[in-house]
Amino acid sequence: MDSSFDIVSKVDRMEAENALNQAAKEIAQRYDFKNVGASIAFSGEKVLMRATSEERVKAVLDVFEQKLVKRGISLRALDAGAPFASGKEYRIEAGLKNGISSEDAKRIAAIIRAEAPKSVKAQIQGDELRVTSKSRDDLQATIALLKAKDLDVALQFVNFR
Repeated sequence: MDSSFDIVSKVDRMEAENALNQAAKEIAQRYDFKNVGASIAFSGEKVLMRATSEERVKAVLDVFEQKLVKRGISLRALDAGAPFASGKEYRIEAGLKNGISSEDAKRIAAIIRAEAPKSVKAQIQGDELRVTSKSRDDLQATIALLKAKDLDVALQFVNFR
């Protein structure tokens, strides 16, 4: 009987909303954000940050990142663009990455093939990977291997059985 686990990359939408609401509250109260038109809000699936200067909008992003970390969301899941001017204000658009892209999935599978114990097999299934092996110890070694790698994807290991 083979053991397995799934590698996924998912952001808890409620936690992300909580982080955004906390950031919005802090921005509304902080003195250095007074009269600079600073705001942060969801715009569909994207997060839209605004302020009257480039450094203030970067500060808004910084506050949001701090709140995400506090809520246990990896900054690797945040895909923030560069600040851009829009009329009299500066904006940053950021997305939250859900799912593992096919390039990332192939890269992770290649790492498992090259460096994990020989009994471990990885299959790409849509936007996640299923990793199987006869040995649970080999699977745990594979999880440790991937955690040690500096991949630019926020990975979670689920359904270990």
